[in-house]
Formats: sequence, structure tokens, C-alpha cells
Amino acid sequence: MPTIRKKPWNRLDLPVYSIASHDGRQHNMNICTYASQVSMQPKRYMVAVYKETKTLDNVMQQESMVLQILSTAHLDLINRLGKQSGRRKDKLKTLSKRLTGYNGYQVLSDALAVIELQVRSLTDAGDHILALCDVVSYRNMAEGEVLMLHHLRDKKLISI
Repeated sequence: MPTIRKKPWNRLDLPVYSIASHDGRQHNMNICTYASQVSMQPKRYMVAVYKETKTLDNVMQQESMVLQILSTAHLDLINRLGKQSGRRKDKLKTLSKRLTGYNGYQVLSDALAVIELQVRSLTDAGDHILALCDVVSYRNMAEGEVLMLHHLRDKKLISI
């Protein structure tokens, strides 16, 4: 479909992230594209977390999360992390060889970078809850090409 026929918000190519969260015991991850830096000083991010998810439960309980920048090497994880519920399935159970610890979270060992976030406020934003967060820490972890929405569209993993 030519770009001009797409809705304006579907014309943009956005990075694909994963949110790592936990409830104090069980760890979870999901896919996130609604995330952005919103302040340089102090360094802040806004992250939109889909309602009625295990990730949102964890973020509200712990008031923190880790935003992982994904690479094209993570295309095989999109269905597992994004199209299944952490309430019904342990998404990380079969990923043990691809995980490492970071400040109490289980994160992908080959993520391009991880950013630990402390939630400052939560706002209802429709079908998502918008979390305004302070950056607590970060680590660059790997080289690679950032996974973008067009990669998901090209592989028909999403339809927008």
C-alpha cells in the first residue's frame, strides 16, 4: 500500500522494545512500541503499557520496569512476547539460555541496551496506561540493527 494511503500514525517507523517486569517472584516480558524519551534533564521516558496485562500488574505493583531495545535478531520472539498473555503462560520458561540478570530483572542477554525505569506517575491513556518514568540506570549490551515496526510488517507479524 502506498504510504500516502496509510493513516498518519501508520506512516511512522518506530523502534520495537520489550518491557521486562516482575512481581517479586515471577518475571515477564512483553512487546512495546509506544515508548519515547520525553526529557533530557532529568532523563525521562514515557512508556505506554497495554491494559489488563501481567506487565501492567507488575509495573503497578513494583513501580519499575526495564525497557529493552530489541534488534532484528529478536524477530523470533515477537509472537511469544507479544501475542501471549503472561497471566496464562510463563513466557520466559523456554528462554533461559537467552536471559541474564540486570538489577533484579531477567532481561534478554542479547538486547541492544537495557534501561531501568522508576515510575513517577501513571495516566489512563485509552487502551494503554501511560507511565512517566525516571531513568535509574542503563547498559549498552550488544551491537546490531534496531528492530523497527517495518520489520514486523515485512514479516507479517503485525498488520498495521
